[in-house]
Amino acid sequence: MTASRGISGGILLLLAVGWLAIAPRASAGQDGAAFRIEAPAASALIGAGELVLVDVRGASEWAKSGVPRGAEEISLFPSPGITNENFIDQVLAAVGGDKSTPIAAICATGMRSSLALKILKQNGFTAVYSVAEGMLGSKFGPGWLRRGLPVEPCQTC
Repeated sequence: MTASRGISGGILLLLAVGWLAIAPRASAGQDGAAFRIEAPAASALIGAGELVLVDVRGASEWAKSGVPRGAEEISLFPSPGITNENFIDQVLAAVGGDKSTPIAAICATGMRSSLALKILKQNGFTAVYSVAEGMLGSKFGPGWLRRGLPVEPCQTC
């Protein structure tokens, strides 16, 4: 983004800091394909229109805690033990068919978002990240909710 598109210097600085926060960092024990983004950076980038966040939890979780503001509600496992066979098509629709659009996945504690990231990369998405601290927190951070980041009611529940 440039200032000519109407973004103030403060927002440009915030975007720069956000992109620094998603600099690729391989997760321990992974093949190097997994990258993490911290929840505050994801929130800022969503607000600036620079990142699509996909909440891969299920409807009961969305209804209970809310959904990160601006996130797409695309469950990886809509029911226990049932995989969403349309997951890739739904994510592709959320990014307008552009597999190079920066995408981050979030779940409760980072497990499903890491799996979603791997699946997306295997299907040709090139800029994918995991909010590894999730909504509830993990070893990677306190989580979206404890950080007090914005949530909104589930739109599909």
